[in-house]
Amino acid sequence: MTEKHLTDQRFDALPLTESLQQGLKEAGFEFCTPIQAQSLPVALEGSDVAGQAQTGTGKTIAFLLACCNLLLTKEPLEGYPEGAPRALILAPTRELAIQIHKDAELLNKHTGLKMALVYGGTGYDQQKEMLAGKTDILIGTPGRLIDFFKQNLFTLKYAQVAVMDEADRMFDLGFIKDIRYLLRKMPEPENRLNLLYSATLSFRVMELAYEHMNDPAQIKIESDEVVADKIVERSFYPADVEKLPLLVNMLKTGEQERILVFVNTRHAAETVSNTLEANGFSCAMLSGDVPQNKRERLLEQFKNGNRKILVATDVAARGLHIPAVSHVFNFDLPQDAEDYVHRIGRTARAGASGEAISFICEKYAYSIMEIEEYIGHSLPRADIDSTMLEPIEIPPRRSRSRNDRADRGKHGQKRGPKQDKQRGNQKSGRKSADPSSPAQVQDQTPTPAPKVAAQPDFGDQSVPAQTREVNTNDTEPMRKQADTNPEEPRPSRPMIIPADPDLPTRFSRKFGEVPAVG
Repeated sequence: MTEKHLTDQRFDALPLTESLQQGLKEAGFEFCTPIQAQSLPVALEGSDVAGQAQTGTGKTIAFLLACCNLLLTKEPLEGYPEGAPRALILAPTRELAIQIHKDAELLNKHTGLKMALVYGGTGYDQQKEMLAGKTDILIGTPGRLIDFFKQNLFTLKYAQVAVMDEADRMFDLGFIKDIRYLLRKMPEPENRLNLLYSATLSFRVMELAYEHMNDPAQIKIESDEVVADKIVERSFYPADVEKLPLLVNMLKTGEQERILVFVNTRHAAETVSNTLEANGFSCAMLSGDVPQNKRERLLEQFKNGNRKILVATDVAARGLHIPAVSHVFNFDLPQDAEDYVHRIGRTARAGASGEAISFICEKYAYSIMEIEEYIGHSLPRADIDSTMLEPIEIPPRRSRSRNDRADRGKHGQKRGPKQDKQRGNQKSGRKSADPSSPAQVQDQTPTPAPKVAAQPDFGDQSVPAQTREVNTNDTEPMRKQADTNPEEPRPSRPMIIPADPDLPTRFSRKFGEVPAVG
């Protein structure tokens, strides 16, 4: 962290336990950021906090210190069963929950507090076994937490701390009902410490705070600019077909150290990732449908520098602390102004510098006015020269052809002659069986004609011969005439009336005079 990014408030001057002070010292934390300096004294006194600060300003360390210090200095609630969680930390995404768990382990090397991490997508049985042991701090995403809670794997009756991180993102992802469900299973707000931290404290977030918190103190670290000071912004206006050549040629300059490329859809992430790999770049792709084990492995490779480029959807835009991200590319302009701030907040973290480059294309250009209004300034526009659109390598399409798909079975196995014959029989409606089998012999016997029930005699209901002649001979010429003269209205067909003695009377009573036929 730079000196400008920090305050004069030292961690060793705060009323923290000796074990936490030792963990802070070993982690290299000496001075507080503005959100830490203002919120920690309030939370350490036992008062609820609703804190707002820019992305990358140390909100996670702030609520972890307040949470752990309370558990170390206060006795459990009366009737507390050994091993039950005493603190619950809610995160909107799996990646953010993993990041919080890593920071908690870093700070609690000498405290003896036990942490459990619960999130969806992987490790179901492993997480159940973890909850069977002692758990002081339970960190997780709402869906998996509720799943295990309804299985009675843990109880929240004795929780003394409730933390909601990135609360505005909880609303965006539709988790608010799940959060309320979990909070209502805990002791009353007056009997626990409630901490809420977010990049924005909107009206709906504050409604949640006043409903489930005990008169929280609002601490907002205001900034003259919504975007961090050390971020240099640029924008280009390419056509849709120019975006990939523009990105590849910009990356070929080699000025970037570690790059994040954000897209809006999984399909776009696959296209960009395949194109970069075809042009010699080592990159990873992160989207919502990537298995959790693979996501963690790719993130670790990106953090360690084994992969220089990470192509991601907005799943990676919140809460992840990836050091030394030099450039953020908005390959697709986000459709929400707040997402733009969170995306580019992956660079220039903790007072460092970085660059954010946005492609304002034909498809997503409509978002630019909302983004510029939200951040309070226009995005500097850069020109595109011919060297930035030089031809690039296009990866081969990975989708199988129709014939290839037809030649493969349900699970992708290649069909043999027997399977092909069965498939052909199924299409033609024939059964595939051995001719010598009894079933086949039985099928070869002639099928008797079905019996038709005798029909009652209702008299002569046939259409008069003259009517049939008019209907048969005149209809086709009229159809041909209508086709050859499209400007003229198509003539109506003659109406055929069955020979029913009572029909003319009923027809005239309802519709008027019966039209003549023939």
